[in-house]
Amino acid sequence: MPDSIEQAKRALRADLRERRQTVSAQGREAAEAGVKEQLDALVERLGARSISCFLSTTSEPGTHAFVAGAVARGIRVLLPITREDGLLDWTVATPDAQIAEGLFGLPEPVGDVLGPIAVNDVDLLVIPAAAVDHRGMRLGWGRGYFDKTIGSMEKCPPVYAVIFDSEFIDDVPRDVHDQPVTGVVTPTRTVAIAGTAS
Repeated sequence: MPDSIEQAKRALRADLRERRQTVSAQGREAAEAGVKEQLDALVERLGARSISCFLSTTSEPGTHAFVAGAVARGIRVLLPITREDGLLDWTVATPDAQIAEGLFGLPEPVGDVLGPIAVNDVDLLVIPAAAVDHRGMRLGWGRGYFDKTIGSMEKCPPVYAVIFDSEFIDDVPRDVHDQPVTGVVTPTRTVAIAGTAS
């Protein structure tokens, strides 16, 4: 049975990855501006003073403008650094931080490394996703970093996944270790998902 779930996930990821490649440069710019506006409003609504976010790749809805703006407003932003053991270290975003290529070719900040538990005191987690369904189940990119992080937190704050509008779908394949999210942020809207723990 788990094999069929994994196959379904792989097929859906491949389709989503292909669709993301077709977004124009203009579409990406508009998506980044929209995501910034939605996340700024979410942070304001939650009164979040310390958050975690991620640095988007070129094919993801952009988060760089949001991170820079949040740092400029004095919000503490933790950015993830991937580790070989499947856990995430964190570093505090700064206005002049260098970005290097981390494991798997992902953009990661260069800075003082804080251990995995540093994320335990944030007010909001903003994470990447390939898709999210209407029950809050998230399809990641298959490495499990964020599922492990969310699953290990003693008191998990609200978790919002950043996706394109078309990636908020009816159903994603679900495995036992997959963690739900509280809501989604797209370039045009923020949706809190009823029935998920926040």
